[in-house]
Amino acid sequence: MNLPNKLTVLRIVLVAVFMLFLFSQGVMAKMLALVTFLAASLTDFLDGYIAKKNNMITDFGKLMDPIADKILILAAFLAFVEMELAPAWMVVIIIFREVTITGLRISALTKGKVIAADDGGKHKMVSQVFAVSAVLIFLIFREAGIKAFGLLWSGSAERIYKDAIFILMLATTLLTLISGISYLIKNRGIYFNAKTN
Repeated sequence: MNLPNKLTVLRIVLVAVFMLFLFSQGVMAKMLALVTFLAASLTDFLDGYIAKKNNMITDFGKLMDPIADKILILAAFLAFVEMELAPAWMVVIIIFREVTITGLRISALTKGKVIAADDGGKHKMVSQVFAVSAVLIFLIFREAGIKAFGLLWSGSAERIYKDAIFILMLATTLLTLISGISYLIKNRGIYFNAKTN
């Protein structure tokens, strides 16, 4: 297994570490959750960059890289639903998109084809990473404010931040949906052939 593929596998492993910190109490735990999430997101950039620069692109990487991204992002969004920080219906749309595209990739594999991530998918990933990071920063400030007996945090501040999170999540959901529709259109030949076979 080459270095880019190892980084992809590492990203999946970091999801478990991220979730452990996310559901732990305290400011430090939330800060470590943010650091772990950003480190995992960085491996997404590094594995692709190293693979292209050193001509180390493999079918495993083309398939598992986007799947590792989905595991990381969906774990975070599902955790936010449980924490009542993200609307469930938005996350359902995101999950539906990701499952559909993964199904399309698996269908393509049965035909000997590998569908790699395109620019739309990459922009979607950036918006999702930004949204997750923003929610994690909110959690850090909230934990810090509570620890300071409310001197740095108030109910009105929390409402404003939650409204901002809602808008950010809505934009992310729309970008995710548009990206999924784009994938289906670009690869409709594979999809329709799978339906007729």
